[in-house]
Amino acid sequence: MSERIITTRRPELAVRTAPRGSARPRTRWLPTALLLLGAAYCLTPVLWVAIAATKGPSELFSTFSFWPSFHGGFRYNITHLLAFRDGVFLRWALNSLLYAGVGAVLSVGVSTIAGYALAKYRFVGRELIFMTILAGVLVPQITLAVPQYLLMSQLDLVNSYWSVLLPSIISPYGIYLSRIYAASVVSDDMLEAGRIDGAGEYRLAWKVGLPPMIPGMVTLLLLQFVAIWNNFLLPYIMISDDGRFPMTVGLFTMLNQGASQPALYSLVVMGVFLSVLPLVALFLFLQRYWRLDLVSGGVKG
Repeated sequence: MSERIITTRRPELAVRTAPRGSARPRTRWLPTALLLLGAAYCLTPVLWVAIAATKGPSELFSTFSFWPSFHGGFRYNITHLLAFRDGVFLRWALNSLLYAGVGAVLSVGVSTIAGYALAKYRFVGRELIFMTILAGVLVPQITLAVPQYLLMSQLDLVNSYWSVLLPSIISPYGIYLSRIYAASVVSDDMLEAGRIDGAGEYRLAWKVGLPPMIPGMVTLLLLQFVAIWNNFLLPYIMISDDGRFPMTVGLFTMLNQGASQPALYSLVVMGVFLSVLPLVALFLFLQRYWRLDLVSGGVKG
């Protein structure tokens, strides 16, 4: 294919164009390769857990391969895991669902209200409060575990469900994210129009401020649910009764017992595999809200 020359009335503005298809950058494959490498890095441990869950105690350490076993290991593991100590694993799963579900919902509510107020209202000390919250984002959660334990001990809440739920409600990162999201999606003109029409602040927040923030709330709900579901240190410090353990702490205790009972290792692997499934299901269920947000954004544009 020969090159084409686009001519104009002014010769100095003539443009020489290359044939179609020859302008593709040679480095286009690099971002795709990096994404595939990152996906493999993240998914390989999950894949290994799914495959290891199909292997019984005799196969788990004798063979190492990314190929599932078809000798009844999966049935053995799940049967013995559910029967372990009269079904304590189901109790741990319900505890994790309680901590993560209730904690995430309450955290989203508090973060949304606080973020909306910081973004749309002017009051004394607003920037100081926001900077304090931003400083809380930079503090590692592990450094707060011991002070939170001492505080709960003063309130006589140690070894109770509240000792895990209450610290999970306040999320500095959730408030920060809600504030940034509210500032970008909630229209000041709509709020002013509502005030002119005589609408109260509570009604404006419910009818005008909340609907555009739903995609951000869904994102925050997923982040908080995953964080609380995978939290280990806080319940490990707060809870001593194994009947109130979440799955993270419960499986850790089983792993420690595996030193004297090696058969428990395969049950722990099965427990880890089962603990991942609710997170995958939650992500698949909530992703439709992101799709709806993208569609609505495209229609508005």
